[in-house]
Amino acid sequence: MASEEQAAEPPLLEQMGGVSGLIYSTVPIAVFVPANSIGGLGVAVGAALGAAALVFVIRLVRREGLMPAVSGLLGVAICAFIAHRTGDAKGYFLFGIWSMLVYAIACVVSIVVRWPLIGVAWHLVTGEGTGWRRQRAVLRAYDLATACWAVVFGARYLTQSALYDSDHTGWLAAARIGMGWPLTALAAVITVFLVRRAVSAETPGQDTASR
Repeated sequence: MASEEQAAEPPLLEQMGGVSGLIYSTVPIAVFVPANSIGGLGVAVGAALGAAALVFVIRLVRREGLMPAVSGLLGVAICAFIAHRTGDAKGYFLFGIWSMLVYAIACVVSIVVRWPLIGVAWHLVTGEGTGWRRQRAVLRAYDLATACWAVVFGARYLTQSALYDSDHTGWLAAARIGMGWPLTALAAVITVFLVRRAVSAETPGQDTASR
């Protein structure tokens, strides 16, 4: 059981692209806003895409995983496309804002229907069954972990949508970075604690019997 608890942290961090992945995600944003101030939207879009491409190459060279690298580059490309289509720098953040709302709703719904996303994700990673859902203490721990992420996503959406509506592009970028990897790291620590508690509370053989 101890080895399962100790294994909780790496898969969770890997699913988020690792610590380096969280930091890499801020690079295109940090480049986009000053580039927009200096050279306009076209220059900002090109700078963000160039930064994302550079990060993509670095991640491949460091062998940090193909999927996180591709998803990071694709995400920036979508944001840049929206900014170009709207003709406004703040459009770069629109995709991320609405994504946060979708994630928050998904987390809340998963708790309501008794399939908390953190529990589902963890047991998919470990390849275990669904017997954990019949154990109250385990289900409660996964509910709390999922609720933690719902709060993070909801806070990001409310804050950033307000800044978007008030045309504060600079502050929007600051909020995107400030509420990005720091909150993600905090939520990850809380999640690992709750997942370990859930794993400790699970009845041995329960998942095996439910397959």
